[in-house]
Amino acid sequence: MLNYIWIGLVVIALIVGAINGRIEDVTQAAFQYANTSVEIAIGLIGIMALWLGIMNVAQEAGLVSMLARAIKPVSKRLFPEIPPEHPAMGAMILNIAANWLGLSNAATPFGLKAMEELQKLNETKDTATNAMATFLALNTGSITLIPATIIGVRVTLDSQNPAEIIGTTIFASTFACIFAVTATKILQRLPMFKVKDEEIIVADNTSQPENREDK
Repeated sequence: MLNYIWIGLVVIALIVGAINGRIEDVTQAAFQYANTSVEIAIGLIGIMALWLGIMNVAQEAGLVSMLARAIKPVSKRLFPEIPPEHPAMGAMILNIAANWLGLSNAATPFGLKAMEELQKLNETKDTATNAMATFLALNTGSITLIPATIIGVRVTLDSQNPAEIIGTTIFASTFACIFAVTATKILQRLPMFKVKDEEIIVADNTSQPENREDK
C-alpha cells in the first residue's frame, strides 16, 4: 500500500509541475531532498550507535533482568498469562526500553523476537492472543521519554533548540499509550473478540499429527 501511495505522490508532483511549467523545479527539489535524506541518515549513526551500545551493555550486565523484576507488578497486570521469567518478557522489556529512548529502529528486532516467543505460547496459531494485542498496543503507542531519533534529525537540520520537543513528546506519547492499552483491554473482554473453546480444540487436533511425526 505504501508503495502505491509514494508512486501516486510522485506522479501527482510531476503532473502538477508540468501543468505549471515548473518541471525543472520538481527535478531539482527531488535531488536536493535526496541529498538531505542521506545527510540525516548519516547524522543518526552516532546516536543510534551510542544508545544501542548502552542497551547491549545493560543487557549483558543484567540490568534488563533487574528492570524486569522492578516492573513485575505492572507486567503481571498487562500480561497475566505470560510467566515473568519467560524469554518473551525480556524481549518485550528491551523493545519498550528502546521505544522509551525514541529508537524505533532499534526496537523493531526486539519486537519481532517478542512476538516470536509469544507465538510459542499461542494455542491458536492463526489468532493473536491478548498478550500479543496488548504488546502491539504498547509498541505502537509507546511512551517516549527521550525522542533521540527526532532530536538527531533536528540537530542535522540545524535546529536552534533540538531538545525542546521532549516535554510535548512525553505528554502526547503518554496519553497515546494509555488510550491504546485501555482500548485493547476493553476490546479483549468483548465476546466477539474472544477465542471460543471449539476453536482451541480444533487447533490442538490439527497440531497433533505434526507432534507425533516429530516424536
